[in-house]
Amino acid sequence: MPYTEPSPQRVYDPLLRVLHWTIALSVITLVATSQLAEAFEHGPAETALWNAHLIAGYTFATALLVRLLWGMVGPASARWSDLWHPAVWRDLLRLRLPALHRAGHDPVASLAYLFAYAVMLVMAVTGLGLAAVEFEAGPLASWLAGADGFKDLLEEPHEAGFALLLAFIGLHLAALVFHQLRGERVAQGMITGKQYLNAAQGVEHEA
Repeated sequence: MPYTEPSPQRVYDPLLRVLHWTIALSVITLVATSQLAEAFEHGPAETALWNAHLIAGYTFATALLVRLLWGMVGPASARWSDLWHPAVWRDLLRLRLPALHRAGHDPVASLAYLFAYAVMLVMAVTGLGLAAVEFEAGPLASWLAGADGFKDLLEEPHEAGFALLLAFIGLHLAALVFHQLRGERVAQGMITGKQYLNAAQGVEHEA
């Protein structure tokens, strides 16, 4: 079959891209503020850093909630069905990779994305709980404010989720670099909304 030069096709809608970057920047801010607040514990900047952490957390939780809803009512490439590829995952156990990339989310990477969303959901729920318990702030404050008995129950999964999320970020960035070194233009997908696909790959998305 003759080689065809990949052509740009618009795949990801604007709201999906805004949510992607809002979540990503919120996570970076959450990581930075939490680590700095612990480094400057009992210092004059600690309160300001935790306040910034709370604001970033509310932004993160809101964007994640909208993303969860958009995955049910948004266009094809935003739907959760675009991340669900059990046949491909079964083939991975047999060390078989899909022959072609498709429009939308990569079927192999989708398993990691679903795992990351599950971790982020745990992070959002436990983070809102900790905000209520420790700072008497947020939508759960009327139920959990001052309930110190819940602190350990919430803190351990929150910290475990933090470590898992950092691991996912590292894996995600490594995968982007890998594709870039192979000459595959995937990194710009969540910036321009476009993917570079040949004719056969475009048809696969429409099927």
